[in-house]
Amino acid sequence: MSETKQVALVTGAAKGIGLAIAKRLANDGMTVVINSHHALTADEKQNFADQGLVFDNLVGDVANETDAEKMVNDVVAKYGQLDVLVNNAGITKDKLLSRMKLADFEAVINTNLVGAFNMTKFAMKIMQKSRTGAIVNLASISGLHGNLGQANYSASKAGLVGLTKTAAREGALRNIRCNAVAPGMVATDMTAKMSERRQKEFTDQIPLKRFGDPAEVADAVTFLVHNQYITGQVITIDGGLTI
Repeated sequence: MSETKQVALVTGAAKGIGLAIAKRLANDGMTVVINSHHALTADEKQNFADQGLVFDNLVGDVANETDAEKMVNDVVAKYGQLDVLVNNAGITKDKLLSRMKLADFEAVINTNLVGAFNMTKFAMKIMQKSRTGAIVNLASISGLHGNLGQANYSASKAGLVGLTKTAAREGALRNIRCNAVAPGMVATDMTAKMSERRQKEFTDQIPLKRFGDPAEVADAVTFLVHNQYITGQVITIDGGLTI
């Protein structure tokens, strides 16, 4: 990594796990640029201000190749470098496989997997020139073990694991590391939409008897960003759910 202040780009970071990662990297002294699919709302901006956070915000669709290239180029144009990429942007459109529309399958694959591919491709081109860099992908235990009603999501996250390992092999040629974390049930807006009954069912299955905190995922991401001898790995963060 460069001895100068490092620059990190975190996708899908307006809230939840992405925001926790951005906050943690900023607290580590990095310049952090966050991506969101939409312009930040007044509430989101206020949330940053309340936490004393100031981030550059790039609005763009990671699944769109043109947007992805522009976001990476904009970071480099402003800061002269890109040291860390965290591919966090993701969506769900859950439904049993036999009832799932092709459009919903493709939408999730495009954002979660194609989006990570786009961002990684353009980031690696920059990192190859500086011969250093760290990429962390947000996979999921659903991509490792499958999950009812998530054929699209599980497929996208399983694909992301394969992308991670290939990027790690190719990136190592220029000292670029690529790893992934696979969270289980984490307390976010997404899990908050689940019924209390469903949340209790999951909690009962988790050996640690609670959902994870976004900050705990951010801890693992930061560890992978800084450790110089770990690449091509997937760290599961699920409270023991998949033991």
